[in-house]
Amino acid sequence: MKRHFALQALSREHHQALVLASTCKRAAQSGNTEKVFETCDRVAREYDADMAAHFMHEEKSLLPLLLEAGEKELTERTLNEHESLRAMVESLRKRDTSVLGDFGKLLSDHVRFEEQELFSIAENRVPDALLVAALRTHKAPVETTSGN
Repeated sequence: MKRHFALQALSREHHQALVLASTCKRAAQSGNTEKVFETCDRVAREYDADMAAHFMHEEKSLLPLLLEAGEKELTERTLNEHESLRAMVESLRKRDTSVLGDFGKLLSDHVRFEEQELFSIAENRVPDALLVAALRTHKAPVETTSGN
């Protein structure tokens, strides 16, 4: 499905999040302590570099439009999942490895929810002009290779 151009930058960032989620799930299942710690550190770096701004942009630009369109439940779910992911990142930052697999699963589920439900509803319920105006300042970060 072709994504509305105002949402394309956010959608591209979701691809990177899915890569990270997959890495987290694999590391958690590996039994390799060094790989698990490296992945915890990677999550913290990627959160600081990209994910925090991504969440904030959705929360300040897209979610208010959805709330205004009567999508309270979707908005609350998104905010709750962002908060859960933030809390997990803080645990991973402290190398609490017990949450790595759960973080990967929630991140993957969250991205799929946003792509399949949240963005689709935004495209249908929010007028184009408002969507474009709210999201025009968001630019996807330049992709880098992390080596993982």
